[in-house]
Amino acid sequence: MISIRRAVAALALLAGLGSASAALAQTPSPHPGQPVYRANCATCHDNPEATRSPSRETLSQMSVQALTFALTQGKMKTQGAALTDQTRAQLIEFLTGKTKATTDTWSQAMACPASRRTPDLKSPATVATFGFDERNTRTLTARQTGITKASLSKLDLAWAIGFPDVTMMRSQAAVVGRTLFLPVAEAAAMYAFDVSDPAKPCVQWVYNSPNGAPLRTSAAYGVLAGGRPVLAFAGMDATVHLVDARTGKGLWTKNVGAYSYTLTTGTPRVLKDRIIVPVSQYEIMEAANNNVSCCTNHGFVLSLDPKTGAQQWRYDTMPDAKPIRDRGDGKPLLGPSGAPIWNSPVVDEKRGLIYFGTGEANSPPAHHNTNALIAVRLRDGKEVWSHQATPNDIYNAGCGPNPRPDQYNCVGPKETVYRDVDFGASLVLGRLSGGRDVLFAGQKSGTVWALDPDTGKVLWRRDIGTGTANGGIHWGIAFDKDTVYAPISVVGRQLPGGPPIDPSLKPGLYAVDAKTGQIKWMYHVEPDCAGERGKRAPRCERHYGLSGAPTVIDGAVITGGLDGRLYVVDAATGKELWRIDTLRDYQTLNGIKAKGGAIDSASIVAANGLVFVNSGYGMFGQAPGNVMLALKPKP
Repeated sequence: MISIRRAVAALALLAGLGSASAALAQTPSPHPGQPVYRANCATCHDNPEATRSPSRETLSQMSVQALTFALTQGKMKTQGAALTDQTRAQLIEFLTGKTKATTDTWSQAMACPASRRTPDLKSPATVATFGFDERNTRTLTARQTGITKASLSKLDLAWAIGFPDVTMMRSQAAVVGRTLFLPVAEAAAMYAFDVSDPAKPCVQWVYNSPNGAPLRTSAAYGVLAGGRPVLAFAGMDATVHLVDARTGKGLWTKNVGAYSYTLTTGTPRVLKDRIIVPVSQYEIMEAANNNVSCCTNHGFVLSLDPKTGAQQWRYDTMPDAKPIRDRGDGKPLLGPSGAPIWNSPVVDEKRGLIYFGTGEANSPPAHHNTNALIAVRLRDGKEVWSHQATPNDIYNAGCGPNPRPDQYNCVGPKETVYRDVDFGASLVLGRLSGGRDVLFAGQKSGTVWALDPDTGKVLWRRDIGTGTANGGIHWGIAFDKDTVYAPISVVGRQLPGGPPIDPSLKPGLYAVDAKTGQIKWMYHVEPDCAGERGKRAPRCERHYGLSGAPTVIDGAVITGGLDGRLYVVDAATGKELWRIDTLRDYQTLNGIKAKGGAIDSASIVAANGLVFVNSGYGMFGQAPGNVMLALKPKP
């Protein structure tokens, strides 16, 4: 009996082992890129809101070439340096499921017929730079656009065009006649779209970044002294491109990188005899790492020869950094550093001045040109005046206001207010009804500033909350008829020792009297996370404010929300005229699968009776997207 029981038990054990082996055989092995992601990427990309990075879901929708660039030459080159070619390829395949670069074939299928292939550039540009005109007002007329305020109260979708493996529609098109010149950053391409037939757009030409590096800035248009129409824009690799607007042929490229983390973001300005280029840096994202020698980068402005790209002059926001003290481990802390220039300059040719704003400091001492509004001379780049709005703002992502003692590049609360309240928004040179020029600026602190353009003297300021590192007033303001239009993404929190925040202030659009700074009206937006929206809009209970730069057309303000909603508001009263939710899938003219996402940066222009909106901004934990929408008035 004992032997029988033992035999039965042995058979049961063998059967159990066989089942376990079968189960193990059926369990898929983890992808070899998974441990690479966990070891090198998960800390940031699994916490995108805190680290200001794309989420893992957003990374999965990117192209092989965009991720390869980021890990070898771009923002992730420090992290990517530890990877071999094999582990980098495994990581990218794990994230995207792709092993090959995206090939553009759709633009060939949409190529214009011969009769529409060459842009008609006889008319003045409708949108020549970030702020549309030389004063950066972001205001268009009914005559320029073929659209009236009345027609903006009843829009409908005309068509959509999708861009493959793209997660951020961050760049604004230049508009001349009936041609849109649109840079698509992750596609590393500039597209010229003919919209002379509002129902059937076509592609006139495509310019591809010569080294495949993603683009970054919006497009600037201008006519040089010899009569050649050109486009200027810059890439993630800090390369400036000049292209013939008629043909899409590249004329020259110029790498303007001067420091380890140099970056271009602000849109250049094209003048007859020079190209003005604002230059930023992203050391802010790396400095909390003890392996980084902190901090050595700062912002600057360049004047380039339009014929060759050669430097004519350079203005630095501060001197080069020097060792200032032992950071705590025997290595030096360097400074000053910071003052990146994220915004697009105003060029005042009458006064011979260039106006722009700067960002935070990255190390002590906090230079007086950090978080500042600055004017330099057009002819030689010499500083004329500077106004610092928020001093002692030494800020590095990952430090926090009370860093650990072993975070050697971080400074404590006695040295910094730790706010990161850049001037991300481009300045506006407004002309009041009485004829006076006033310089207006929007800060991430939620503050609207009015300054004398000749002296930099503050005329008034209006605080709309206290803002945050992502705004406040983030990407832009607009000006029309003695009114500054300021979108607010986050009102912010009560600051220690500061005045109480008015409880009536909420995320939305604010009309500020340009003469007095008084608020004329407020248009508030509320979160909407019901049903499918809650799945499509990450953290929609927080990401719903207005961050992108607004556009004014014939007395109506068009502005987009971080949750993908687009609003049209009466500029005189603040009354809502119309809204649409872009957070959905689209059937596209070019057959590319497309969806809308967060509306951010600068993305709203108009021409030939159509309003064009880019939807998708997969940064900071926001919803990615890859679509350009054309909206038309309903009959």
